[in-house]
This record gives sequence, C-alpha cells and structure tokens, in this order.
Amino acid sequence: MSLHIGAEQGDIAEVVLMPGDPYRAKWAAETFLTDAKCINEVRGMLGFTGMWNGHRVTIQGSGMGMPSLSIYANELIRDYDAKTLIRIGSCGGMQDHVGIRDVILAMSATTVNTPSSGMFRELNFAPTADFGLLHAAYAAAQSHDSKVHVGPIYSSDVFYDERPDLNEQMVRHGILAVEMEAAELYTLAARYGRRALAVLTVSDHLITHEALPASDREKTFGDMVEIALTAAFAA
Repeated sequence: MSLHIGAEQGDIAEVVLMPGDPYRAKWAAETFLTDAKCINEVRGMLGFTGMWNGHRVTIQGSGMGMPSLSIYANELIRDYDAKTLIRIGSCGGMQDHVGIRDVILAMSATTVNTPSSGMFRELNFAPTADFGLLHAAYAAAQSHDSKVHVGPIYSSDVFYDERPDLNEQMVRHGILAVEMEAAELYTLAARYGRRALAVLTVSDHLITHEALPASDREKTFGDMVEIALTAAFAA
C-alpha cells in the first residue's frame, strides 16, 4: 500500500488510465473491463483493475487539478511501478475549429505552475506526450471515426480563472483546449522514464460557450476510453 492508494502489490497493472472523477473510473471499469476488481477506496478515490481484450488494465481516479494528480501519479509510478499512464478527461475548447465532442490528443501542455515547478527554478520545462502513444492514439481515433485534433493544450492551475488576457494569449498561440492535469502528468513521466498521454473530450467551449449536455456525455467519453485503451497496447 501507499499513502493514498490502498492496493496491495500486484493489484495495479502496468497500464493505468486516469480520469479525474472517481465515479468515471467506476463507470469506465464497469463498461470496458471484464472481471474488474475495486483495488482502491482510500479517500473515495476509486480504482479498479480488470481485463481488456486480454490485457490487464487499471483505471484509477486522479482527482481535480495537478496537485491531486501528482499524488496519484507519483504513487502509481514509485510504489506500484506503473509504466504507461493515460489521462482520460474533459477539456474546454479554445479554437474555432475545435468542436464539442471532438477528441484532443495533447502533444504538449503549457502551464503557469505545477507541483514540479519549484525544482526547475528559472527553467521553463516543456512537458510532452510519449510519441508512440500519441501516434497510436491518432490512428485509433481515425479508425474509430472520431474527429481528432493533435496539438498543444493549456493545463490551468485554477478552475475559476479571472485572467481573460491569459486565455487570449493561449488562443493566439494555437492552444487547442484547457484542462487541469496533463502538464504535471507529462512532467512526472519524463522524470521517471514512463509513457504518458492525455486523451481529452471537448465538453464545453470557451469561445462559443457551447456545452455538452449531460445526457450525451457517456457515449462521447466512451469513444475517448476506447481510443486510450487501443493506444496503450498498440504503441
């Protein structure tokens, strides 16, 4: 066991999908895995391990924001030796050509601050996805007939952002979408020599102010999970 994950050694697979919402982890495990077993309930952050197409997979909630994700990703890597970590979550579109329900594969993640920022001091470290996972996810999205975008995203460290000027610069510089976790995940993967990717579904849009109705989210998020699972074992 680790401080925040109650799983025993051997309970967690080398491939881990990380939704922010623990109940989305439960839904994904029940929907996509066979013989899924709950391996973590500490602080209500649910985790499950089961089988997908003959492959062992863990789906572990990460919580909201980079500080929370950092706790779970660190422990998954350091205490359970996870090799591949894929964030599956929602994001807000930031470009006119990005639509609601589109899938975004985050090639890089810009941020103002992460839990890892202190160690870099004056350096602006540029965290990026694993290319093998990125390439495999793009192929999976195309074969799945999903509208997919590959490019940079912005990992914000605040949800209720009061910096419209900053968002304007993100849009100006081609940032596809905003979310709250990927930059720290990519940084930790680089630090420990692991593979990481963020596969995101556009659930709302900062420019058009559209939002995905709750009733439509399950099918759309299901596409994202399938892409992530396919990429994990194709790369």
